[in-house]
Amino acid sequence: MGQPGSPPRTRSKPVFEFGSLSNLLCCLWSIYVTYHSTTSRSIVRSIATKTTELPSSHVAIFFPFSGGRKTNTGVTETVVIIVGAGPSGLCTAASLHRLSIPYVILEREDCVASLFKNKSYHRFHLHLTKEACQLAHMNFPANFPTYVPRKDFLKYLDDYASHFEIKPMFHNFVKLAKYDEDRKKWKVEVEIVGGEEDGGGRWYEGEFLVVATGETSDPFIPEVDGLSEFRGEVIHSTEYKSGERYENKKVLVVGAGNSGMEIALDLCNHGAKTSIVVPSPIHITPRWSINFGFKLMTHIKFIPWHWVDSFLVLTSKVMYGNLTKYGIQRPKEGPLFLKARYNRYPVIDVGTAKKIKSGEIQVLPGLKSIKSSGTEVVFENGKCYHFDTIMFATGFKRSTHLWLQGGDFLIVKDGFAKPMYPNHWKGENGLYWAGLAKRGLYGSAMDGQNIAQDIFNLVSK
Repeated sequence: MGQPGSPPRTRSKPVFEFGSLSNLLCCLWSIYVTYHSTTSRSIVRSIATKTTELPSSHVAIFFPFSGGRKTNTGVTETVVIIVGAGPSGLCTAASLHRLSIPYVILEREDCVASLFKNKSYHRFHLHLTKEACQLAHMNFPANFPTYVPRKDFLKYLDDYASHFEIKPMFHNFVKLAKYDEDRKKWKVEVEIVGGEEDGGGRWYEGEFLVVATGETSDPFIPEVDGLSEFRGEVIHSTEYKSGERYENKKVLVVGAGNSGMEIALDLCNHGAKTSIVVPSPIHITPRWSINFGFKLMTHIKFIPWHWVDSFLVLTSKVMYGNLTKYGIQRPKEGPLFLKARYNRYPVIDVGTAKKIKSGEIQVLPGLKSIKSSGTEVVFENGKCYHFDTIMFATGFKRSTHLWLQGGDFLIVKDGFAKPMYPNHWKGENGLYWAGLAKRGLYGSAMDGQNIAQDIFNLVSK
């Protein structure tokens, strides 16, 4: 089915093929309401209630615009505004497309899923099986490996956007989003950053706003005393591609999450003298066990979390033994508990643990400061080491609170959803969140479907 609002172009056959007089009258009434209604809600309500009786191939003719319609004042009007064209935004757009609900999707970068395309390292693979990571309405191809590599994942995302005719408005940096109580609409102001209209501005209006900027919005580097004086290279993990150019260099990786651990492995494999900061206790689990635990949780709905946590801790002890002598402590709480409560992911091991145990990767305690000489790094245990590069794999922060007005009831200070799962995705006045439940790609797929269905139910009343 084509994008809503795209009329059939062929003239070889009649545009309408109605099976009864009632369908014909229904169609004529829908077209009349579409062009003469004063609010988009009445447009969509009348369409949604009447097109349910028609073949799906005829639904698109009832929308007078495809995605958004620019008014005489220069404002682009639509039904749903989606901010962010990552997996969460794509899934929401695809779900809306299937329900023939017009939307506009705004993206500040120049492509979909920019984090994976522009800011991920070459050896990146999805840590969970492909069944747990595919988006709604479109499975991964059967010939894809169980753990999908970066190249295949990017192709899947591009194919996904093409299949559902998702065409984001790129270079649209959202500056402000606020709800107009009088008009019952969301108003979004954007600045064009890059492209032919660099420096320009636009306004969008819609009845619903979906915040799909995700968990990984803006790279975060913590404050370190003396860091500005460091004479070597300082980068964030989003700038790292491969360890090839770091052969024989002394590299410190700060951050012991999945990215930090895998980057440390990649550096070591390319001949870098690698150290990694592990400042607090972490869980390290084999890839197969975390996926087995995930399947237990999804297929056996009422299995207690602590049972799965106990299984994961047991397999970790059997596989890796006691890692304390290597500088790694195991938390008292289980990995699933820490993920749900504090959004602390367990480390899914792909070979780093073996390198640590062999001494090829050195584990260091918390980073304290950079010496005034600018060449040595001081750690919490008082020891100092020289490094050529400091790489921060310290995650991301979210900036939603800087541009979203009236969303305090739905977000906490760190930018995540305030309501608890599974009611995290819906707010007030047509405001929704997608991909902020701390449940990865699986959560993004569920959120997108729930949001689209809820909007459809509202406009169909």
